[in-house]
Amino acid sequence: MKPKLPTLLCAAMLAAATLAAEDKPIKAEPGKAAPDFTLPDVHGTNWTLSAQKGKYIVLEWINVDCPFVKKHYGSGNMQALQNEYTAKGVIWLAICSSAPGKQGHYAPADWPAIMDERKAAPTAVLLDPDGKVGRLYGAKTTPHLYIINPEGILIYAGAIDDKPSTDPKTIPDARNYVREVLEAAMAGEPVKLSSTQPYGCSVKY
Repeated sequence: MKPKLPTLLCAAMLAAATLAAEDKPIKAEPGKAAPDFTLPDVHGTNWTLSAQKGKYIVLEWINVDCPFVKKHYGSGNMQALQNEYTAKGVIWLAICSSAPGKQGHYAPADWPAIMDERKAAPTAVLLDPDGKVGRLYGAKTTPHLYIINPEGILIYAGAIDDKPSTDPKTIPDARNYVREVLEAAMAGEPVKLSSTQPYGCSVKY
């Protein structure tokens, strides 16, 4: 006896749904394993997230033309964090997901001078012009910060601090979430804050 058409149709739909679920990438979520990725830096060297396992990692979404990013770089606030924590062994990866023709997109050869001018000190600047990694992590703004522990677990996603303003005068009184989470985690203390609402310019996908 031949199976009825509705039965065959349901089976086909179930199979398609199963395949779609298997193909769907795991999105970044605090408390879960950080999705792996590979991106080139501005010198053409590939960086794979999982290759950095065993260290704390900060992912910083960047657009150097965004006024919110200018606030943190113009004041030296972002560079101070980069210098402080890379000196402690943290891997700091600045990621640009600006698409070609959009604000913040530059050719790889332009980036070293751009970052030198700002005295920036990330471990590397990674380029994500097709936005795949930005979308995988749900990066919404520049800046948008993520912190991953040595076990590869995402322990924080959100804003750099609690002052959603372009005014650098707000920085001294700000609650710096990135420092707070890193200090607690690196001291073996519970991380009380795993996510906040990011602020800044929209990522220019």
